[in-house]
Amino acid sequence: MSPFKVLVVDDERDFLESLVRRLQRRSVDAAGVTSGEAALEHLERQRADVVVLDVKMPGMNGIDVLRRIKQLYPEVEVILLTGHASVESGVEGLALQAFDYLIKPVKLDELIERIMEAFDRRKVVSELAGTPQPADS
Repeated sequence: MSPFKVLVVDDERDFLESLVRRLQRRSVDAAGVTSGEAALEHLERQRADVVVLDVKMPGMNGIDVLRRIKQLYPEVEVILLTGHASVESGVEGLALQAFDYLIKPVKLDELIERIMEAFDRRKVVSELAGTPQPADS
């Protein structure tokens, strides 16, 4: 089992389920939800170390969810993922402290590498700031 937890947030259910399954097959402790609201509810109940977050979703879009995650859980790293490349949303997401901004379709190996880099950064930042350590339950 992975030493860290990943939450995938995407309104495209087939993509979401496929990505979560593929991450789990690679021993990543991954869960998935289909909306920004569900992501925030999930994070209240079960912390995650890294969130892979779709930008374009009905209801709360990914930028709004990123903003709330960083307000409530500043130690959580967020990787924005979109099939609708937009320089504006990428710049805004990075300004809001997203770890990275990737464009679908993304190769699984590249995404896993970025997730691991985000987790490594989360560990270092947590140690330096004395904030909660990575999720362990």
